[in-house]
Formats: sequence, C-alpha cells, structure tokens
Amino acid sequence: MSLVKSKKQRFPWMNGGLAKSFGLDDLFDDDFFTMDRRLPAMNVKEHEDDFEIEFAVPGFSKEDFEVSIENDLLYVSAEKSKEDIEDEDDYTRKEFSYSSFYRTLQLPQSVDGSKDVKAKYKDGILKLQLLKNKEAAKTQRKRIDIS
Repeated sequence: MSLVKSKKQRFPWMNGGLAKSFGLDDLFDDDFFTMDRRLPAMNVKEHEDDFEIEFAVPGFSKEDFEVSIENDLLYVSAEKSKEDIEDEDDYTRKEFSYSSFYRTLQLPQSVDGSKDVKAKYKDGILKLQLLKNKEAAKTQRKRIDIS
C-alpha cells in the first residue's frame, strides 16, 4: 500500500481545479493561449502597405526600449533600471511595477526586413510600423477545392 498526497481545495474552480476535475488541464496548454502577465498587451493591424504593431507599455521612456529584427524575428524589449524608480518609502501602498519585458514575434514573409522599421512611443503606447514587400503583397489567396 502506498500513500498518495491529496490536495483538496474548498473551491475547485480556483487555481484551475475545475478544469483539472474535468480532465481539461492540458486543453489550453499552448503558446497561443499563454497569457504571461509580465508581457505587455499587443495589437496588430494589417494595412495594404504595412503592419502596425502596438504595445501597451506605460511608465517607460523611449530610451528604455530595444527593438531589432533578425532572421524574420522581431525582438522588442524594455528594461527600467532601479535608479529610474523613485524612493518607495513614501508610499502607503504601491501597486505600480515597472519590470522589464522581452517579446519575440515571428514576422510573416510579406514583411520587408531590409526596410527601416518606424518606431514611435507616445502616451504609454509603443507603435511599430513594418513595411511590406511589394511583391509579397501582390500574391493573392488561392482557393483549393476539396475532392
């Protein structure tokens, strides 16, 4: 006979307990559904000539960011040094946090990596404009019939 440690929770819907009780614990265990709270929220807009990517990153200055492209990967990171954060002793409660983040995105083939990326930081939003390759933009979707 072996002893098995049991972790019973009073409220099974908290901390994924409900999903585990139905056997759904691996259902959303995918990179697509991973929501790391340390990563900034991101919006992507596709236009005819470019892609516009927005990151919600309040509390940083434009000098804190590093943006680069290498091998069809877009790297976006920011780090706030401890010297930039004011003394925390004056606060009764402090919920703001300015931690660093690092995000990597696979770029589609239609992005022209040889052209400059335009970056702008205003009102806590980092906007990147990635130009499309003219030839890649001309390719159209082809419908495939299923027999």
